[in-house]
Amino acid sequence: MDPRSQVLLRQAEYFTGNLLLAGAPADGLLDELPRAQLWSWQADEWQKLLQWHAERLHFGYQVPALEVEDAVLFLPKSRELTEYLLQELVRQPGLQRLFMVGEKKAGIERAARQLAQFGKSWKLDSARHCQLWLCQLEPEAVQDQAALAHQWQQDFRVELPDGQVLELCSLPGVFSHGRLDKGTALLLEHLDALPSGPLLDFGCGAGVIGATLKALYPDSPVSMLDVDAFAIESSKRTLARNGMQAEVIAGAGIADAPRQLAAIITNPPFHKGVHTCYQATEDLLRQAANHLRPGGELRLVANSFLRYPELIEAHVGLCRVLAERDGFRVYAAKRAK
Repeated sequence: MDPRSQVLLRQAEYFTGNLLLAGAPADGLLDELPRAQLWSWQADEWQKLLQWHAERLHFGYQVPALEVEDAVLFLPKSRELTEYLLQELVRQPGLQRLFMVGEKKAGIERAARQLAQFGKSWKLDSARHCQLWLCQLEPEAVQDQAALAHQWQQDFRVELPDGQVLELCSLPGVFSHGRLDKGTALLLEHLDALPSGPLLDFGCGAGVIGATLKALYPDSPVSMLDVDAFAIESSKRTLARNGMQAEVIAGAGIADAPRQLAAIITNPPFHKGVHTCYQATEDLLRQAANHLRPGGELRLVANSFLRYPELIEAHVGLCRVLAERDGFRVYAAKRAK
């Protein structure tokens, strides 16, 4: 069981009523808290629990409309996402107590200070390198903070090499929130001469790559896949802002992607929550050929120190370096016909 869940269960007497677990991991926590419901914005965690607890699960970027007196926020990586989630949770009708649990190295003590704006807060427990905090919500403080809530979506513009300009919409917690990162910028400069046919933006984030593909290849069907519900919603808003149509998929990884693709284009993810994790990318490289048609191409950008070329050549085909800058490389490989 996840250490955060273990700390929670050390204080199980607080969690006997109707309870919302926000961002909880896919472990046995729901088995131990029969009156709890779980809201996740991570498709992989949500999928793992569907077989056993479908009726108690909620997936998406919005807080589910539930009647609960207590909620527990499992600390996310992004400070801005934490603030957004706190603001949304405290405004739920009937909520009286808000708990927060997280790892010390993830910044739980810093994040716990954000609870104080909503009422009296204190530390309940500290174990397994984690901490559990409680805030007794004060209606006046909640109302005061609600009045200060700002526009959480950040918009920015990207100019493509051919002069087209895209409008991007980004929600809290999405990779490179509100700006174009250096790796993706380099990749956008090397999206020419892709094979004709269905294209996939893997790990779509705010939809920068997917929208660019649609702008450069308007006759090619484009799919966009991400594990994060906030990324899914951001990509949908980006497409709408630019008057584009594409399929946006909430998926745990490449296994949830379409088949017979002409190309997979990606700035692949390398974090799982607060931890560095290359599993999703390594799975992509190992399984990409199963989703590409013969002659289909994999094109990605990654930190130059990562040993991805070996995986690419072992599972896709000859790996070429198209560009290198600022510590990033753009790789390309075609599936053998």
